[in-house]
Amino acid sequence: MGRDAGVSRQTRETKIEIHLNLDGSGRADISSGIPFFDHILTAFCVHGRFDLKLMATGDLDVDLHHTVEDVGLVLGQALSDALGDKTGIQRFGDSCVPMDEALSRVTIDLSNRPYLVYHFPDNLKSGTAFDAHLAKEFFQSFCVKGGFNLHINTDYGVNEHHVLESIFKAMGRALHQATRKTDSAGRPLSSKGML
Repeated sequence: MGRDAGVSRQTRETKIEIHLNLDGSGRADISSGIPFFDHILTAFCVHGRFDLKLMATGDLDVDLHHTVEDVGLVLGQALSDALGDKTGIQRFGDSCVPMDEALSRVTIDLSNRPYLVYHFPDNLKSGTAFDAHLAKEFFQSFCVKGGFNLHINTDYGVNEHHVLESIFKAMGRALHQATRKTDSAGRPLSSKGML
């Protein structure tokens, strides 16, 4: 059985269609209307080896926030749907990724206990409207709708592009690890017997 899901969402602010395949090869067909967001989501897919088709339109003339947040919500729902009851998955994932002067670590627990911890340097130099604060909104909606605990820590970095790219690459790698199948005899990896 394939571990993939398609989800769509339409509001007065955005229209988003996503198809996610957890067992892909890193193919990304992404159009959010925000080129830098497309770039880092593509890095997420390549390093997580997920196939993602994402088409989003939104009120970008107002702000990037609605589109970014809603993409997180829809991607989180697609992840949750693709994982089902999470039986037989690794559950935990962790990755540390450098990009030039930036170093970021992402740790995930696919526990059905959504929570975000997000730390990044205060001295970032930005060259784009998509910044680390906006990325936080994406990750908040992604982990809440996806039902997972997510810790993102950037130890250091100055260039915001490098920091964000290291975060999204680490996110892809950690999520790939957490979603892999294990030999847990068809049971969720939990002392409670369920997640």
